[in-house]
Amino acid sequence: MSDATPTPTATPERPQLPAQSPPVDPAETAVASDKAAGTGRLSWWRGDGGEGAKRNLGLIGVLAALIVVGAVTKPDLYGDPNWVWNNVLAILQLASVVGVVTVGMTFVIIGGGIDLSVGAIVALAGVWCTTVATQSYGAGGMIFAALVVGICVGLVNGVLISYGRLVPFIATLAMLVAARGLAASISNKQTQVSSSTFINDIAARKVLGIPILVYILGAVVVAGWILLNRTTFGRRTIAVGGNPEAARLAGINVRRHTMLLYALSGLCCGIAAIMLTSQATSAQAAMANLYELDAIAAAIIGGTLLSGGRGTIVGSLLGVIIFATITNLFAINGLSIEAQNMVKGGIIVAAVLVQQFQFKSVTRLLARNRVTTAT
Repeated sequence: MSDATPTPTATPERPQLPAQSPPVDPAETAVASDKAAGTGRLSWWRGDGGEGAKRNLGLIGVLAALIVVGAVTKPDLYGDPNWVWNNVLAILQLASVVGVVTVGMTFVIIGGGIDLSVGAIVALAGVWCTTVATQSYGAGGMIFAALVVGICVGLVNGVLISYGRLVPFIATLAMLVAARGLAASISNKQTQVSSSTFINDIAARKVLGIPILVYILGAVVVAGWILLNRTTFGRRTIAVGGNPEAARLAGINVRRHTMLLYALSGLCCGIAAIMLTSQATSAQAAMANLYELDAIAAAIIGGTLLSGGRGTIVGSLLGVIIFATITNLFAINGLSIEAQNMVKGGIIVAAVLVQQFQFKSVTRLLARNRVTTAT
């Protein structure tokens, strides 16, 4: 017999299964996701993302208040649905030209600049496109001339500010005087009548009952919104206006971008020149007077910071419509233009004060958070 003990055979180890988690109730998952979504929406509403929405809702509230004032002061007119619809179209048509100019002005202000020459650019583009030589090329030549003149004058502003290192206020103020003078020289201080049926009919035509001028305003607003919120150009505009030095260190060509912003403003002025020429069927050196103030005021009312770095196209559009509604309200009540201008001035001052209060509050909040984090 052998004393050798049998060698134990190795058995493969059974793999260890991971611990299973307890079953999850789908109802609890749905409730948790709803809470998370609600928290996200609440934080968005309280943060920077909801600031523009709250401001736009406030502007819509102002519009509603103006409508209520109109209904109280003129109940016989506001009781007629046809009159109300025609009045709404009249307000939108009144706001169309200034609204197009305001879109370009909003970009310039967000980028940290200011353009006091927009009214003069509109006048110069309108006078240039209604000269006899330009009208001989037809409606296409007139539109082309107005757009090119607007872009070129805007580029001159941009070059003086970006590469000439002039203060935007001084550069555009000088352009305001120069462009008005050039327009008066070209027109010989006379009103130039447009002989183009196509141009003259732009203000008179309607599509589906809505004036073409309102469609043009809508197209410019949509294009401006996409450019500001969905493109690199818009993000760079906000960066340049918020902190030019940081934008430069991030690789943005601040000078070139500023020049393009003023060219964009000039393009909007060229479009507005065609629209205004169509409304008056003529052009003169004194047209679009004080449009620069209306555009700046509408942008400020819409929430655009004068210091740059923040603003919305929708808010600027609502600002234009508010001013047009005030003008319409004063007209149907037979009030003077002087009273209207005083009301507009008060609204502008109130809007700037609100901006300063909000900006100081945000600055103090950020400083308080920094101190809390450090401790």
